[in-house]
Amino acid sequence: MEIFLMVLVLLILIGISNVVNHFLPVIPVPLIQIALGVIATFVPGMHHIPLNPELFLLLFIAPLLFNDGKITPRDELWQLRSSILLLALGLVFATVLIAGPFIHWMIPAVPLSAAFALAAILSPTDAVAVGSLSGRVKLPGKIMRLLEGEALMNDASGLVAFNFAIAATVTGHFSLPKAIGSFLVIAVGGIIVGAFLGFLVIGIRMQLRRLGMEDVTLHMLIIILTPFIIYWIAEEFHVSGILAVVAAGVTHAIERDKMRRGSARLRIVSDSTWSVILFSLNGLVFILLGLEIPGVISEVWKDPAYNNGQVIGYIVLITAVLILLRFLWVWAANRHFRAALLTALSGVRGALTLSAAFSIPLTLADSSPFPERSLILFICSGVILITLIVASALLPILTRDTKADPNELEEIERTARVRVLEAGLNAIREEMNDENTQEGMSLISSYTYRLQLAKLKNKTELGDAWKEALNIRLEGLHAEKKVAEKWLREERISPILVDKFQTSLSKIEMLLTTRFKWKKLLILGWATLQRMLIRFKRKDKKFNKSHPTWGAYKALKLEAVRAAIHRVKELETAGNQDTIQTIIADYQSLELQLVNDTFASESGKKLSVERRELELKAIQAERNEIQNLYERGDISRTLANTLRVDVNYHEGHVYETQTVHDEETEH
Repeated sequence: MEIFLMVLVLLILIGISNVVNHFLPVIPVPLIQIALGVIATFVPGMHHIPLNPELFLLLFIAPLLFNDGKITPRDELWQLRSSILLLALGLVFATVLIAGPFIHWMIPAVPLSAAFALAAILSPTDAVAVGSLSGRVKLPGKIMRLLEGEALMNDASGLVAFNFAIAATVTGHFSLPKAIGSFLVIAVGGIIVGAFLGFLVIGIRMQLRRLGMEDVTLHMLIIILTPFIIYWIAEEFHVSGILAVVAAGVTHAIERDKMRRGSARLRIVSDSTWSVILFSLNGLVFILLGLEIPGVISEVWKDPAYNNGQVIGYIVLITAVLILLRFLWVWAANRHFRAALLTALSGVRGALTLSAAFSIPLTLADSSPFPERSLILFICSGVILITLIVASALLPILTRDTKADPNELEEIERTARVRVLEAGLNAIREEMNDENTQEGMSLISSYTYRLQLAKLKNKTELGDAWKEALNIRLEGLHAEKKVAEKWLREERISPILVDKFQTSLSKIEMLLTTRFKWKKLLILGWATLQRMLIRFKRKDKKFNKSHPTWGAYKALKLEAVRAAIHRVKELETAGNQDTIQTIIADYQSLELQLVNDTFASESGKKLSVERRELELKAIQAERNEIQNLYERGDISRTLANTLRVDVNYHEGHVYETQTVHDEETEH
């Protein structure tokens, strides 16, 4: 029961970290999760969780790297193969050979072999931590791919160097030829084993499908178990389990490309399932890291043998040396100062470093204590925190100061809009069947029209344009509300229908705005209360008891849409013509659907369930694509918010018509 409660608390902390990040986006999620992990250690009843390095790598690192191997573009990695190998192999060994003696010179109490071990586990960057940067920092695409490729490959080289340095410390013996030979066997063997097992798993799944076993649950179970099994088998063969799962992930990326033309349902379920798994594992990695840090720090902090200020100085100097080495290495390769600086600051260390440090044995071969083990753990924790803080603080500033070409911004936005709409269009096509063909064709026509507009779109100054478009859409909603109020005063419609109409518009307004939501809720509640008071004051009780019909609602909505178009046209200026035309096109598309009654079934009396389901699935596909683009660093946070506003706007109208139809059906 205690283990269950611990896991439950950790998962709750993951949720809290994302809520905190929503209100404090300046602080990256990993730092928030580490802080929550540290705080959790002081909560009464929270037991210390001993970090088992082998189990940690199997349960957390293996599936995360497997997924990274699946989603990282293979073509781009291949084009950057020389640069990736220079960082993943060359820089790791250069760091060991240079930083190791420096650490031994600065801290003589740490033997040279142990200093080599410390440099080895500090050399690899963390794939999870690097991935967390893409959400807040708009790094150039080439640099981001380079960092991702490096993080996939350098774990193996760093761990191999670390293991040999530890063995040399424990036994007192070291052989360079043996170390080089073992590294080649471990690295190449891991890639071969991973690729072989990856293709084997794919073959098994393909054979099951040929036998007619298309059960999504079975295939998902196989996919989920794949990274754990492959990592375990590779380690049993004494080759790199990390490189094995990366290689298996790359092979599954090939199968994923084929699956796009195969089982659409399995792809959708796979994406959804992995998103939950990765969300949880990413959070658990950093929260567990936070849980370990207090114990590591307190052991050194309370020991009178250490000067705390001096130990902090060690951490700062070692971090500076790591960043400087990284900068010089990259600069020597391409002679580009800014690229070298961004790459150097992006070299974030993470949970892999600390988990490897915990695998350091307590004693040597002669049963004496391992020299300065606590200090090594303390330094690892400090370097992880400093690299995260430095990257989080400096990278946004360095990338924000760079003014992109307006034409490039336009192309990025245009491409993103097209990809988002294509994702929705593909979802509709994949979900079409004999029962919803008519609704599907209608939606395909609507999406095709919007795609044509997106491809012709021309906009600059994205941040200002987003705010302007939002304000114009809100003006359109206010114009719609005024029509409803006018009709109510003229007693052309019932208060109940007005209430439904106004409430639905207020919900759309809240979906559009990402800030001040509590204020919006209060406004919505007050407006609803006012309408209820007006309804009770009216003398025509019979009129008040009537229920809204689709015909009455459609007439009101048509009038409101036309009033909104008129209001939006009034706001047109020389600088916002593209934005105005896009918003008017949305309203005209809605007007056309109302005139043709495509929201309803053939009888015109109830909303087509098939159409609504198709439209909501398309909207969800659009949201997923926006999140994918954002996580990959292809679009900025501002552009992601802009795209989400458009998606929320269309979703609001879907629920708006659904509410009235459902009400009519009930009565």
